[in-house]
Amino acid sequence: MRRFPAEWEPQSGVMLTWPHEDTDWADQLDRVERLYADLAALIGRYEPVLNVCRHPEHAAAVRARLAAAGADPERQRFGLAPSNDTWARDHGPIGVRTHAGEPLLLDFRFNGWGGKFAADHDDRITETLSEGGLFGETPLEPVDLVLEGGAVETDGRGTLLAVTRTLVDPRRNPGLTRETIEQMLAERLGIHHVLWLEHGAISGDDTDGHIDTLVRFCAPDTLCYARCSDPTDADFDALQAMERELRALRDPQGNPYRLVPLPTPAPVLDDDGERLPAGYANFLLINGAVLVPTYDTLADAEALDTLGQLFPERAVLPVDCRPLIRQGGSLHCISMQLTQGVLS
Repeated sequence: MRRFPAEWEPQSGVMLTWPHEDTDWADQLDRVERLYADLAALIGRYEPVLNVCRHPEHAAAVRARLAAAGADPERQRFGLAPSNDTWARDHGPIGVRTHAGEPLLLDFRFNGWGGKFAADHDDRITETLSEGGLFGETPLEPVDLVLEGGAVETDGRGTLLAVTRTLVDPRRNPGLTRETIEQMLAERLGIHHVLWLEHGAISGDDTDGHIDTLVRFCAPDTLCYARCSDPTDADFDALQAMERELRALRDPQGNPYRLVPLPTPAPVLDDDGERLPAGYANFLLINGAVLVPTYDTLADAEALDTLGQLFPERAVLPVDCRPLIRQGGSLHCISMQLTQGVLS
């Protein structure tokens, strides 16, 4: 029986796919590369970082960025693969443990969130890295199912949480019913209890409602979630409907979950006045720390305090994610943890 580990379990590293001049980051490339370098240096204090670069010249430039940021070179690894974009959460490998406890990487399909954006290079990144030996002896298993890492949350005990429309979607998985997808999740991920949500979204999100922007497991019995208490907010109705759904969820033993709300930051707007997808559920758990996206709003402090109480044994470290949300995602979206045993 396979098991899909929770994010709070031991990791062997975190994967970052770096931006470059042929991505949508081109008009703010220097700013976002500085964020990536600082983030890689920060993660490197706790565990290795796999930096995915498009070619050797790109890797050399990334090394220089990391050195300038004070990153420990012993914790920085490099892989080469062409890329369309940088959302490693959605094109990176998903790790499981086999019945023998060994790591196994799954290579699900990625089609740019239902064909919204080009993804031909991104869909091949995991296979390219595996062929290049970046995952050591860990086997890679291709899966003919479009599944983005940001679309699924697990408690590490066989329960999975997802928003239905991000998996049961004719643009992602034409012809597949919810029941068929549940069967595939059971076979590939060892999932035996699926919690489907029909509501929930934040403004500016291109993913149709990835769960990692909305609700996260913090323990097998605890969910933290994006909550909106302002009836004039554009996201109020959807998040209120989601909150009602969360109250009705039950674990495999029939118990309700402990629900912990996260605040909604004040709206962060782009240059055209459009709202960007700022939210605190997009935090990243690494060995010994929780990295929390911040947006220079008053709600930042409350979010840091709440997550500190949920993860009292971890350092709580803010990461200014204002550059990231200009392209529709945040901290968790650009990163993918690699389960223990994948990176040597």
